[in-house]
Amino acid sequence: MEKILTQAEWAARAQEVLPAGGFGNFDPSVFISHGKGARVWDQDGNEFVDLLIGSGPMLLGHGNEEVQEAIFEQIPKGMTFFANNTAGVELAEEICRAVPCAQQLRYVSSGGEADMYALRLARAFTGRDKIVKFEGGYHGMSAEAQMSLAPTHPSNFPQAIPDSAGIPESVSAEMLIAPFNDFAYIRSLLSEYGSDVAAIIVEPLQRIIPPLPGFLQLLRDEADKYGIVLIFDEVVTGFRFAYGGAQEHYGVTPDLCTLGKVIGGGFPLAAVVGKADIMAHFDAKVVGRDKWLMQLGTLSGNPVASVAGLKTLEILRRDGSYEKLNQNGRMLMAMADRAMSKSDLPYQIVGEPSLFEVVFTDPPVRSYRDVLNADTKASTRYNAALRRGGVFKSSGKTYPSLALEEADFGTIENAISMAGTLALEYSKN
Repeated sequence: MEKILTQAEWAARAQEVLPAGGFGNFDPSVFISHGKGARVWDQDGNEFVDLLIGSGPMLLGHGNEEVQEAIFEQIPKGMTFFANNTAGVELAEEICRAVPCAQQLRYVSSGGEADMYALRLARAFTGRDKIVKFEGGYHGMSAEAQMSLAPTHPSNFPQAIPDSAGIPESVSAEMLIAPFNDFAYIRSLLSEYGSDVAAIIVEPLQRIIPPLPGFLQLLRDEADKYGIVLIFDEVVTGFRFAYGGAQEHYGVTPDLCTLGKVIGGGFPLAAVVGKADIMAHFDAKVVGRDKWLMQLGTLSGNPVASVAGLKTLEILRRDGSYEKLNQNGRMLMAMADRAMSKSDLPYQIVGEPSLFEVVFTDPPVRSYRDVLNADTKASTRYNAALRRGGVFKSSGKTYPSLALEEADFGTIENAISMAGTLALEYSKN
């Protein structure tokens, strides 16, 4: 019988061939063996309720039988062609029916890739270069996106701070950084630079921080005023907050949005969607070669990902899906609130029922700097207690899913109660 290696042994092997011993996404000491429903098991056989769900895409849980059936039907027909396929067209049609801003769509393979092309598309459409981005906003790994994502020593706005080595200084000159939820600042910034700005890119829910009432509408109004392309990064919120995404949920329609995660049903698939006159820059016959935006990808519109996405969206359209998802989230929020309220630690539950986190701070959380100034030691203790109690999640987000069942909630409540007890002890020291 072949020996089953431990996580520690796999970690040693990974260290030899992977920089920092991992894929760059998560704790490299953790190796997930398999998942089913709302549960995952690591390489050592430890079982967890999964509130990470692949960082969002597994909204239906792991191994959904209907999605698997669709995948298994497609695989014998072919796994990729580098040519159009009917499933990709059907999925594009459904996305355009669902998402308010979507008149046309272009596929890519990752959300970060979609964000990169959305910015380039805005520049092609407007003929301008500057981009407005909000401090702490995550938009993938392009040079523009890696500006002021997570600065530990924030500078004065609108100065951009690179988060990565290897980015030319010239990129900073084209980026304008603003604080999220600051009405006065964005008005002031655009009054000075508006005629030079190609795009405003924003997560409608910035990581976990909700927009203040009227903020997204302000961005819409200011973009219209200065002829700027408004981009909603809905890679996370698309088909999670509502079937039409955060733009349906908050009632504000952008010019472009980016989608990923849920639309691929667990496979690499993402898209730029938006108004037809902007999307036309992907078609040289319409706009001419000088205004054409070249875009291609070996796996763009992959048929296996497309059928997985189609079946996922079909399930989400069924009566009660979003009511159940939000109910699951509200139950988790209530558990966290009950547990944390026993301590004297300041805390807030920040976000929406379908995506939130406990932030250990007293002032209202309205921007990146409010989260940066929170008690990170308390957060680390909280998340470590959840992991020990059998709950798998990231350090900054809680992702509810439709797969959660009564037994899962029992495990979560016990783990959160343990975290609450530790928080009580911590607050007394």
